[in-house]
Amino acid sequence: MAPRWAFAVAALVICTGAHAQSTPQELKAALDQAMRTIQDLQARVKALEDQQPKTAAAPVAPAASAAVAGAPAVAPGSVADEGAKEPGQARVEIYGQAMADAIYDFKKVNPEWAATLRPSQIPIVCPGSPGCGKNESFTFSIRQSSLGVRAFIPTSMGVIKTDLAFDLFGSDGGTNVHWLRAWAELGRFGVGQTDSNFMDSSVFPNTIDYWGPPGMVFVRNPQLRVTPVNGDGIAVAISLEAPNSAIDTGKLTQFDPVLGAGIASRNRLPDLIASFTYERDWGHVRAAGILRQVGVHNTASADGEPSSQKPGYGLNVSGTWKVFSKEQVNWQVVGGKAIASYMNDGGVDLAPNASLRAETVSTVGWLAYYNHAWSDKWTSAIGYSEHKQSNTDGQLATAFRRGTYASVNALYALTKNVTSGVEYIWGKNESKDGQSATDYRLQWSTRVSF
Repeated sequence: MAPRWAFAVAALVICTGAHAQSTPQELKAALDQAMRTIQDLQARVKALEDQQPKTAAAPVAPAASAAVAGAPAVAPGSVADEGAKEPGQARVEIYGQAMADAIYDFKKVNPEWAATLRPSQIPIVCPGSPGCGKNESFTFSIRQSSLGVRAFIPTSMGVIKTDLAFDLFGSDGGTNVHWLRAWAELGRFGVGQTDSNFMDSSVFPNTIDYWGPPGMVFVRNPQLRVTPVNGDGIAVAISLEAPNSAIDTGKLTQFDPVLGAGIASRNRLPDLIASFTYERDWGHVRAAGILRQVGVHNTASADGEPSSQKPGYGLNVSGTWKVFSKEQVNWQVVGGKAIASYMNDGGVDLAPNASLRAETVSTVGWLAYYNHAWSDKWTSAIGYSEHKQSNTDGQLATAFRRGTYASVNALYALTKNVTSGVEYIWGKNESKDGQSATDYRLQWSTRVSF
C-alpha cells in the first residue's frame, strides 16, 4: 500500500495542473473534492493496517547453491540435507590463478623440467645425462595456472570442508592436469591428499619459480589426519601418510643387471608423522617428526627375494620471524634417514652398501629467505637453500650428492589480484665423485589470481 503522503502529493499535482485553465470557484470545488478523497483513502489505509498481523513474518531462507549448474535437488537424508538443518547454508568457492612464465636459461637443464629450476635436473656429464645439448634456451609456460573448488557443508556434526585443486604442471615436460589437493575435513579429522604433516608450507618464500628451494620438505601426500589441539596459537596434528621409497640400485645394476632391473620399492606400513606449531604475533615455530619403514623387493622373483625392510626417521624444525614492519625471515632445518622422498628435490631413501645390500641414506636440508616489502606495490625475496646426502659405498660415482639453490626477485602488484615481476635463479648439482654443474636463468612472470 502506498504511503499517505503520496496521495496528498497526487492531489496537489492535480490541483496545480488545473490552475492554468480553471476559475477560482472551480479550483475551490476541486480542492474540496481532493481533500475528501484523501480522507477516504486514509481511512481505508488505516483499516488495512489494522488487519496486518502484529508479528513480522520470518525472512525466507535463501536456496542452497549447487556446486554444478543443473545439479539435482538435495535428497532427504543426504549430507547436504543435514547441513540445511544447521544455521547457514552450504556454499561453494571457486579460486585459482592464470599465470604465464617467460624463462631464459643461460645454460643447460633437463628439457622435461625447463619450466622450473631443479638442481638435480642440471646435467653434469654430457653426453649421458638428461638435458644435454647447447647452452641458452627460451621457455614460455602456463603450467603454473591452477583451479580449485572449496565447499563448506553444514551438518549436525559440524561443517564439512572440502578442497579440490589442480594445476597444469605435468612432470613429463607437458601441460597436463596435476592434482594438488583432494581434501576433506570434519572437525578435528581430515582425509584425502594435501600438504604433508611433515611439511611447513608457510616457509615457502615469496618467489615465482614453481619448484622452489631443494632443501625444503615439500610433498602433497594422501593421508589420514587428526588435530587434537588447535587453538590459542597452538596446534598439534598426527597423521598416517602414504609411504613412498625412492631407491637407487647403484652398483647392484652393474654387478647383476637382471637383478637390478627387478628391484622395486616395497612399503608395508604407512608413515607416522606428528607436528607441533606455536604461533604468535612475531611469527611461528613448528617441529615435525616422522617414523617410517622403507623397503625393497625383487619383482622379477617368484617369492620377491631378495627383499629388505629398513627403519627411517627425521625431524623438521621451521618457522617465520617478522622483523621491523614489512620484513619476514623464513627458515627451515631438516635431517634424518630415508626421508629424501619428502624433500623438494634430489636424493634417495635406499641405496646399496659395499655388500650390495639395502641401506638407508642420510639427508640434511635447510633454507633461509628474507622477504621485504619496499612499498604497498613492490616486494622482493632473496635467499639460499641446500639439500645434501651422505652417499653409500654401493652408489655410482654419478649419484646425487648435493643440490644448492639461490634466487632474488622484484615483484610489482598492479592491483590486488595481479602481480608481475622478474626473478634471477641459480642452481648447482653436485655428484658423489665431486663433479658439478650450474645453471642460471631469468624468469618473468605475470599472475592473475581469483
